[in-house]
Amino acid sequence: METSSQNALERFVSKTRELFAREPDLDKRWVALRPILMELLADSEVREASKQWPVPSSVPSSGERRGGNLLFYEDPDYGFVVNGQIHEGGRRQEEPKHAHDHGRIYTAYGLLDGHERIVQYERVDDGTKPDYAEVRKTADYLAAPGDIHLARPGDIHVEAYAGERTAAIIIRSAR
Repeated sequence: METSSQNALERFVSKTRELFAREPDLDKRWVALRPILMELLADSEVREASKQWPVPSSVPSSGERRGGNLLFYEDPDYGFVVNGQIHEGGRRQEEPKHAHDHGRIYTAYGLLDGHERIVQYERVDDGTKPDYAEVRKTADYLAAPGDIHLARPGDIHVEAYAGERTAAIIIRSAR
């Protein structure tokens, strides 16, 4: 139950737990999460606080610096997690790198600050070659603050730097 003394994250968690308790269908659940996440992204205190979030870093084997995740909440009953992510400004990525999916995990990626290029793909090969996927681009757009990208299990996508610092809130169905 929501109370007026709750902060934005606590309200988000409360509403998300209520949604997850009443909606067993995972696709419907994650579509219905959008307005709850939009409310969190629109909160001025959250947007202002994100300007002070540290930049967690991970350096993959390619040597390219990419943003890591800040863990804000992990639900003990439903398993969903709330992460923050910062990408530092830098050189604009003309061609997106690191296309990926999240396996069996649902992910809602909401942009708080800055702009990122979101590119989505569909797999067109039969999946029989190990460590190989042939893909075709299905969407390519510039996301702005308040935009939400929902990645269902197996959805192939990439978030590419648009040359500026960005802050995002990411909700995943599991850690």
